[in-house]
Amino acid sequence: MRIGIALDYSGGFHQAVDRIVELEKAGIDVAVVAEAYSFDAVSQLGYLAAKTTTVELASGVFPIYTRTPSLLAMTAAGLDFVSDGRFRLGIGTSGPQVMEGFHGVEFDAPLGRTREVVEICRQVWRRDRLQYAGKHYQIPLPADRGTGLGKALQLINHPVRERIPITIAALGPKNVELTAEIAEGWQPVFFYPEKAESVWGEALTAGAAKRDPALGPLDVMVHASLAIGDSVDDRLTWTKPQLALYIGGMGAKGRNFYHNLATRYGFGAVADRIQELYLSGRKHEAIDAVPDELVRGISLVGPRGFIAERLAAFTEAGVTTLLVSPMAADPAESVRYVEQLLQLRPA
Repeated sequence: MRIGIALDYSGGFHQAVDRIVELEKAGIDVAVVAEAYSFDAVSQLGYLAAKTTTVELASGVFPIYTRTPSLLAMTAAGLDFVSDGRFRLGIGTSGPQVMEGFHGVEFDAPLGRTREVVEICRQVWRRDRLQYAGKHYQIPLPADRGTGLGKALQLINHPVRERIPITIAALGPKNVELTAEIAEGWQPVFFYPEKAESVWGEALTAGAAKRDPALGPLDVMVHASLAIGDSVDDRLTWTKPQLALYIGGMGAKGRNFYHNLATRYGFGAVADRIQELYLSGRKHEAIDAVPDELVRGISLVGPRGFIAERLAAFTEAGVTTLLVSPMAADPAESVRYVEQLLQLRPA
């Protein structure tokens, strides 16, 4: 199992980079930078590339609606270049709340667009003359939609690699099936290992049946909050604000993927209550309504023996890369938690 760090997009980036540089020496494998409606992840990944030497860098994730497929490919090739071949392109749809509410971009056809984005990126990295006639993207634009002067172009630079790994963040059955078919990696959110098979097993099996063997095994990249010790149960509450935000506030009723996931995990009534409270402006009550059982199931918080048991559960559920966010009181404690996790991880 690979161990990595998921950087918080809400602040403290310079301090986080200092910790990553220290943890790179301790043996972490990957650092992932998220992009929501915060600072862009590209500039931060470029900064990380200059500060590190061996750790893999990944976007976690770039929304597919905010950049053209060609720009996504160019950005990935550029980050792969400045990191000497250490970049992994993480993409996802995000959700209507962010795409329509912050970017003013229509959230439409997530499955079709994701497939076409992946196909176009791989053409760009191969330096094909880019000609693509998809349902959602046509390159060059047809004459009746443009000036009629469109000419097929190819990437000017020679990428470090013509096949940069792609990880897709996906939650719904069809999205997960598509990911298992076409991507090198899958990045689900709020992964509950004991419930993963019942929620995603059928979709993963269906996608794997159509998967090109050249892609290799699917890298299952999962995020978990981390705190190791005999008296760290209070850190469970540190994760609750994010869960309340996503389950309660990331989308209207009927259009919230995270609420749907909590429901599929068996927390439907609780998810409804969190959403009701959050959307009515009672955010603190929504946070208090998040159950410890859910937080504990998707986290690594507890004594060393308990953490070892949870690592075994994540491994049994097929997780190959574990991305952690230390719930630490200070930077030294954060580093210590990750170092202890590295000692405990399965071979």
